[in-house]
Amino acid sequence: MTSQTHPVDHELIEAAAHVARTRCRGDNHTMAAAARARDGRIVTAVNAYHFTGGPCAELVVVGAAAAQGVYELATIVAVGDRERGVVPPCGRCRQVLLDYFPGLRVIVGAGDHVHEVPVADLLPETYVWADHQLDAG
Repeated sequence: MTSQTHPVDHELIEAAAHVARTRCRGDNHTMAAAARARDGRIVTAVNAYHFTGGPCAELVVVGAAAAQGVYELATIVAVGDRERGVVPPCGRCRQVLLDYFPGLRVIVGAGDHVHEVPVADLLPETYVWADHQLDAG
């Protein structure tokens, strides 16, 4: 685990919180995510809940970023509706985020204790998808 501390991107948290407050409605959209691109842009999205396991907000933001030509994300955060605050990514999202963006920082924690951690710290002893690809050298 990394013990270094990094300043928290509060603008990113507020962007996700704003989307959670203004766009999350009912049971279908209960989480919002915001990601900061390496070039500074912020991309936001909401989850698409479905009983079959619809995508989490973090995964939707990855697709929304790609649709906007953003392929390098630096930091991501998810915020729950009904003022639930920062919510850590689920296991599936942790693995996908690590596979897509191994250097990504994730904002976790609650209230005054939010902090950024490397996505790899959220998955110690992780499976590395790229290590099993045919073109991996």
